[in-house]
Amino acid sequence: MSVRVTTLPFGPVVVSHQMDHLESAALGIWVNAGSRGERSDEHGIAHLLEHMAFKGTPRRNAIAIAEEIESVGGELNASTSVETTTYHARVLKNDVALGMDILTDILRNSSFDPEELRREQNVIVQEIGAALDTPEELVYDYFTETAFPGQALGRPILGTSDSVRSFTRQSVIGYLERNYHGPAMIVSAAGAVEHDRLVELATEGLAGLASDAPPKPDPARYAGGDRRERRDLMEAQILLGFGGRAITSPDYFAAQILATAIGGGMSSRLFQEVRERRGLCYSIYSFHWAFADGGVFGVHAATGESAVPELMPVILGEIERAAHDLSEEEIARAKAQVRANLVMTLESPSARAGQMARHMQLFGRVIPMDEVVAKVEEVTVDKARALAGEIFTGTTPTLASIGPIDGLLSVDDVASRLGSPAAA
Repeated sequence: MSVRVTTLPFGPVVVSHQMDHLESAALGIWVNAGSRGERSDEHGIAHLLEHMAFKGTPRRNAIAIAEEIESVGGELNASTSVETTTYHARVLKNDVALGMDILTDILRNSSFDPEELRREQNVIVQEIGAALDTPEELVYDYFTETAFPGQALGRPILGTSDSVRSFTRQSVIGYLERNYHGPAMIVSAAGAVEHDRLVELATEGLAGLASDAPPKPDPARYAGGDRRERRDLMEAQILLGFGGRAITSPDYFAAQILATAIGGGMSSRLFQEVRERRGLCYSIYSFHWAFADGGVFGVHAATGESAVPELMPVILGEIERAAHDLSEEEIARAKAQVRANLVMTLESPSARAGQMARHMQLFGRVIPMDEVVAKVEEVTVDKARALAGEIFTGTTPTLASIGPIDGLLSVDDVASRLGSPAAA
């Protein structure tokens, strides 16, 4: 594995994996600042900043940014998550310099023209409206807000219509200057890349960044509770959750494997029992989201009104049994799924670049694949069962739901059945 890492004098880390069989490269700048870095009056500003980066610099207007990258057949995009904002490109190997020049230009020199800002605020307000009209998306916002109440971590990344419209050019610049410092940035590339040249391009393009560490977000505080909205819909969207494990936790892989075994595929116990044997829903799966300092374990189901009263007791029965009777076969199958997903990441330069950036942000090094696979293999049935007991009985449940939900158990009923702490 030809992974190389260089730390620039003013803080950014450059990491690359040269993949000689490829003729293209995926490259990007990962900023360790997402919606968690927002203050109470900045809800949605991280996402707005990401949008505004493509609206022009003194060197390029918005049209020129799009035309330059597409003239060489490349792609340019960005995304905002809870903990990270990413600006990335995919180009042929001879166009890596152009890709880095555009990325560093939009990140360092965006003009934030007030007229462009007003237009983009309107676009994001429409995006928010679309999310509010999509129950299967909105229920996740309710879920995180309930799991992490009163915290930036629990707020929807998009913000609200009012918050987004309130931002000025100076608001955006203020967030940028507070969070976009050299030590918060990872330049990551995989594919047909030359590390030394990448270091030169990053040094030139990112020069002038503040070299001190940006402020850290508030610690994650999982709470749990109940958030439900009765709507006249054909289908009920239901999310049940519990406190999970941080990505840096020794139990991280056990939590991932537990989620896969319980509801991570068609062979999982939730899919087989709830959907196949009983026909109680069209869609059901479990997941584990891990943050730098916390996590959440969840089960999502979409079902018709008549099945709502029966659905939750069956789900609770399956997750409760997991602490006692998860089998060697189930854990082996889940480990194979997690392991295959990790290995397949190596075959995608974009996924590989993202994986390396995340490793550098959280661990300060790129963890070799054999070390990661070894951690997966260390998870035993006893460890998975014990963790299931800790998660499902040791934390207050979170319940979020939208639709025809009159027959849905309360979160206190859920807690009582599992022996979990009740909601405050």
